[in-house]
Amino acid sequence: MQIAGVEVYVNHPVLHLGATDWVPVSLDLGDADAASCDTHVAVRVRPQSDLIRVRIFRDSTDASGLDPTFATVFDGQLLLSDGRLAVGDVEGLTRFVRLVGDRGAWNVRVAVDRPGWEARAIDVTLGWPST
Repeated sequence: MQIAGVEVYVNHPVLHLGATDWVPVSLDLGDADAASCDTHVAVRVRPQSDLIRVRIFRDSTDASGLDPTFATVFDGQLLLSDGRLAVGDVEGLTRFVRLVGDRGAWNVRVAVDRPGWEARAIDVTLGWPST
């Protein structure tokens, strides 16, 4: 089920997703489509051409709304210290924050319409870690 969505304009080819804390300086995307640390995911996107569409979903058995043609660039856990997910550009000019639930570790899957320099849409799926 989709719980949020935002469109972001970016000047640089990187969008950050994750905790509301500062993105660690050590999070380096390099040449990869995505890179992560324990609190954030950096995703390569197409800058300065279109708005980047980000949709946020809660994991459930109902997969309606998810685009099956999107390619997964990150599938792991992120620590959301206050239960909020932030989406923002590298310059810190645009920032969207959504309360998604309790604080703690979340399973996160990030998928893009076109991995690499041409990505214009991102789907983020959040779910509780299995115990």
